Amino acid sequence: MWNHNYYVYITTNPGKTVLYIGVTNDISIRVLQHLENKGTNKSFAGKYYCYHLVYYEHFTHVEHAIAREKEIKKWRREKKIALIESTNPGWEFLNQSVID
Repeated sequence: MWNHNYYVYITTNPGKTVLYIGVTNDISIRVLQHLENKGTNKSFAGKYYCYHLVYYEHFTHVEHAIAREKEIKKWRREKKIALIESTNPGWEFLNQSVID
């Protein structure tokens, strides 16, 4: 059986004022893509410098990951912050931990 990996993730800008929620099948490559696009108008994340990873969840089925992404995107900012702080209370930037 194949081992599938999907991730729902949240990135933020350096000032931690903007949140971006996304889904990917390769978290390390996606984080690098966000970093490469910072400051460009190619995407929301690029335009608002959302390239610091602060939260992610792992899934083995893409349908579950997409459903979770949609669920989180509907939440108010306060609930998203509580989710981040449930595993990352100091809002540490996790980029290096998923790239290594």
